[in-house]
Amino acid sequence: MALPPLATVADLTARGIPVDDADLAGIYLDTASSLIRAAAGHAISQTTATVVLDGTCTTRLRLPGDPVTAVHGVVMDEVPVTDYRLSAGYLIHPAGWFGDAVEVTYTYGLPAVPADIVDMVCRLTAQALTGDPGARAIRSERIGDYSVTYSDAETGTMSLSDSQRRRIAARFGSSLASVRAI
Repeated sequence: MALPPLATVADLTARGIPVDDADLAGIYLDTASSLIRAAAGHAISQTTATVVLDGTCTTRLRLPGDPVTAVHGVVMDEVPVTDYRLSAGYLIHPAGWFGDAVEVTYTYGLPAVPADIVDMVCRLTAQALTGDPGARAIRSERIGDYSVTYSDAETGTMSLSDSQRRRIAARFGSSLASVRAI
């Protein structure tokens, strides 16, 4: 399931970032959004998905992704389940979730992408649009009898800094779960 980017070309232009090639900008927006979602462990934007979760012997089944806003259907071992309730991202079933596979179709994520996340996607995209994709960073340089040493790392490779990763992790925490998407 492909999610839409967390920012748009219009968001770039609103921030004064020149966009000469909207298709290329779209590619970079997708890449930056994927990096941020991976760091967050969270879709961030609202989406509807169907997942298959392993059953459990408890009455509570945690749905991945926050916030969970609606459950559209639940099937346990190919039998529809209707006597559940949703509470704080958990499906509650009085008899427990003893099936091998619990298939849930539900809506989760934020209805609007937070402004700071849109801004982070735009900044990453702007760096990619204005940089030289094949350039390498200078590791050291000397002036007398001129010498330069280049880093092995590509500067054109889009990545998050450690501080950006920490900020995203603090904001979204970890919502990792074992799921089988269908």
